[in-house]
Amino acid sequence: MGYTALYRKFRPTTFSEMVGQEHITRTIRNQIIAGRVGHAYLLNGGRGTGKTTIAKIFARSVNCSEPVDGVACGKCKNCLYSFLKECMDIIEIDAASNNGVDEIRELRSKVGILPSELKYKVYIIDEVHMLSIGAFNALLKTIEEPPEHVIFILATTDPQKIPATIISRCQWYSFKKISNDDIVKRLTEIVNDENIKVDEKVLEIIAQASDGGLRDAIGLLDKLRAYCTDEITLDDFYEINGEVNEEELKKLEKLI
Repeated sequence: MGYTALYRKFRPTTFSEMVGQEHITRTIRNQIIAGRVGHAYLLNGGRGTGKTTIAKIFARSVNCSEPVDGVACGKCKNCLYSFLKECMDIIEIDAASNNGVDEIRELRSKVGILPSELKYKVYIIDEVHMLSIGAFNALLKTIEEPPEHVIFILATTDPQKIPATIISRCQWYSFKKISNDDIVKRLTEIVNDENIKVDEKVLEIIAQASDGGLRDAIGLLDKLRAYCTDEITLDDFYEINGEVNEEELKKLEKLI
């Protein structure tokens, strides 16, 4: 088995493992507990803030036979099936490469088919703002009157490009940028788990550079780990990102 990137290895599988976005995870959990799950959701926010991850956790939790406080048990037949790559009832679609009318018409033709194993068929459409106007129009009717066994989760970094007719039919959740403190905390857990030697200041500067995106932060750590054979230092960070150490700039300023 090949190397697994850190962001994939440490991707959360339950709501409690999510970093930040408590306002969203709590609301969704409460809906599952109360049995008041919507038929269409719109998740928007910057890249790497947890949109697709929460969509997947939601898809598994809503299909769990015995959820505990709105969270998938991870042990029942439905949970085990939902984790499989060949699971046919949780369908991920990348709108960036499937953005035409034909693709959405094909989706519409399959929506009526009952789930093969689970309670709900969940369609996760990533970067949904990339759909063409024709594709949005084709999707509109399905989102307006979907079969009871279907849930749509639309994820986007650019909600301004989504027609108001689609937005008005969805429950809309906005993801916040993840705080630097939360990013540093998560990176610390990862370096401890992976036995990565790193200067603490490096984690802080990675958090600043990632601009609230945890995936970007973990990706940067992964890149530094590949670059360094020993302890990761601030100089390594500046070297790999083509930046100049702030202390060096201050020295130059004094010399001038």
